[in-house]
Amino acid sequence: MAPLPYRVTETQEEAPGVVTISISPLGTAIPAHRHGQFNMLTAFGLGESAISLSGSGPEGKLVHTVRDVGPVTSALCGARPGDVVGVRGPFGTGWGVEDGSFLEEGDVVVVAGGIGLAPLRGAISALVARRSAALEARTRSGNVCLVIGAREPQQLIFGDDLARWAAGGARVTVTVDIPDARWRGGVGLVTSHLGAAGFEVEGATALICGPEIMMRFTARGLVDAGVAPERIRVALERNMQCGLAWCGHCQLGPLLVCRDGPVVPYTDVVADLLVQRER
Repeated sequence: MAPLPYRVTETQEEAPGVVTISISPLGTAIPAHRHGQFNMLTAFGLGESAISLSGSGPEGKLVHTVRDVGPVTSALCGARPGDVVGVRGPFGTGWGVEDGSFLEEGDVVVVAGGIGLAPLRGAISALVARRSAALEARTRSGNVCLVIGAREPQQLIFGDDLARWAAGGARVTVTVDIPDARWRGGVGLVTSHLGAAGFEVEGATALICGPEIMMRFTARGLVDAGVAPERIRVALERNMQCGLAWCGHCQLGPLLVCRDGPVVPYTDVVADLLVQRER
């Protein structure tokens, strides 16, 4: 329950109200994380908030991408190099890309909406690197197919990563709901671009993160296209306050999201839970 002190080493504005902060331990570091897990970040004097990891680096470096939606996240977004924050974690489940079986069995389709790309960032990088290594070794590998959406072009994040993933062989589709005069990419909801994502349904695995209504319709669309529900994983993030499944604030039906999630298979139970309004 006691946060460890980390110093902010770098900040970068990704989009209006969205900032990526890099932090390094001042002493003891938290244990290694799996892609998709989250930490509890403390803004001292204000409180803490559950924030998914969007990257890591040597010597215990952690990267989080934060959206300014309240006092704690506003303080985190306003942090400057040299400031100190607290970290507890890592908590929850991950995407499971570490086991290496995804690309051996078929294509991986990743669908992200808005800041939902942040929890997927590390997993995508790992998958693209693994596919490149498999191609060099001439071993079996599926494709990595990305469908990335945002409400407006200025709300897209990780533009450099998108270009790097495409250069690494990923099939990248980017779409916005409301284009501006300079936009030359796709237009429309991510669900309308699934058919053109270029993945083979047989053996495919899907990773989905974003607004719950987007995840619900995307998962349904993938199931309708023939993707097995148990091979679809969604990220639930419901009011996680302790990270340890003690306080009960994140309970969603039979799940305690901070312990049983945030990444869960799209089973019948989860499909039903995605239509429940957050309280």
